[in-house]
Amino acid sequence: MTASPTGTAPSNDSEGTRLPTLFIPHGGGPCFFMDWSVRGDPSDTWNKTAAWLRSLADSLPARPKAIVVISGHWEESAFTAASVENPSLIYDYSGFPPHTYQLKYPAPGAPALAQHIVDLLQAAGLPARTSTSRGYDHGIFIPFLLIYPDADIPIVPLSLKRDLDPEEHLAAGRALQSLRDEGVLIVGSGMSYHNMYSFSTPAATAPSEAFDRWLTGTLTEDPKRRWNGLAHWGEAPAARNAHPREEHLLPLMVAAGAAPDEPGERIFTDVAMKARLSGYRFG
Repeated sequence: MTASPTGTAPSNDSEGTRLPTLFIPHGGGPCFFMDWSVRGDPSDTWNKTAAWLRSLADSLPARPKAIVVISGHWEESAFTAASVENPSLIYDYSGFPPHTYQLKYPAPGAPALAQHIVDLLQAAGLPARTSTSRGYDHGIFIPFLLIYPDADIPIVPLSLKRDLDPEEHLAAGRALQSLRDEGVLIVGSGMSYHNMYSFSTPAATAPSEAFDRWLTGTLTEDPKRRWNGLAHWGEAPAARNAHPREEHLLPLMVAAGAAPDEPGERIFTDVAMKARLSGYRFG
């Protein structure tokens, strides 16, 4: 038996099964592992999101052999895949209870898959490289502590490209779509609304609802029209209110781009911190 490009032996779990792609809201900091009332919000603010993330693995058609996560918390001048055997955790949040800096998620990396990702991106004419030092930021380990708590599936973090061009991120997803037939789950981890100045205030409510209506309509329409809509997302209602800076939206572009001819659907929505937040599945 030979190793696959994922760096793992072939598994019957996902053999012959095309996996969907996902966009997940990863919440605020270590939000699923603390009483949120210490931040001035209701204690159950993130309970619905946490319950949905816990149910996500069972909704997939097969168990992934590996996972690629595009996080809104990593930007590089070129698309960069982490080529690390045993990634460390990056506690890139501040002001939270001490126990949230003791969380552990020892999922292995997959250097062979990281190189495979770079090869696919470069073959599509996109700048790409590997990193031998990048670990798991909180956009990865916080939600995956709920999705796959056993930490037994290899994960490769993939950066955004620092210029934040939406079409390049859609194209990156398209370049990686073949991974879905290799048992690799592609996950964009960000937020459908991410205005740090408006969260937990009434100013978040109406703009987040308006942008969510546009986003859901765009993602669930004809995939060919979806590409153009996402490429011009800044023209959407309340777009720059919802995303003053788009780093938490662009992981969605990669997930959608990796299913260019397949339908999208909203599979989760809730109001947290007075903002409408949603999760999506493609394929």
